[in-house]
Amino acid sequence: MIRFTPARTYLTAAAVALGLAAFSGWCALSWLPAAIPAVLLLASALFVLWLGLHPTVEVTDTHLKSGKKLIPWASVRRIDQTGWVAPMVVDLTLADSSKIRLIYPGETENANHLLRIIQQRSTLSLINGVPHSQIFGEISQPQAQAKEAIPAPRYPLLTPDDEAEVERLYQRLRTAGRLDPEK
Repeated sequence: MIRFTPARTYLTAAAVALGLAAFSGWCALSWLPAAIPAVLLLASALFVLWLGLHPTVEVTDTHLKSGKKLIPWASVRRIDQTGWVAPMVVDLTLADSSKIRLIYPGETENANHLLRIIQQRSTLSLINGVPHSQIFGEISQPQAQAKEAIPAPRYPLLTPDDEAEVERLYQRLRTAGRLDPEK
């Protein structure tokens, strides 16, 4: 099981925005236009706090779990990315035509890793409208068996005359220790 937890930077950003909102609110007591940034900072603090308090996303071999939602890989029929990378926002369409919006407020690297795992394990799905098999290919045999079944072709690099010349120079180097004649 792999766990993806929300980034702590969201909670820090929420605390900073809340502090700035409080300061702007205090300033608004003596200068009324300062209430505008106070309201905007309060709204952004609440939004970032909401992102920071999202549940962890757990990935297993059989399902994806986000909070109380349990999504089996076999039921995912479509994965649609939005323009959001951090926080990652992905729309999942399930076999019963229900849609789930998965929001993961993590670091960009973790979000990309989670998206890659979701795309790889949802083998029956369309990924942004493209079939899974067209993106990742069909898995017909394990890689080890595939390598043993088809031997790698061997191509000659030198002509027989060149091979003889290389062999003669190698033997000369081996006996004399060098190729150039002694002076």
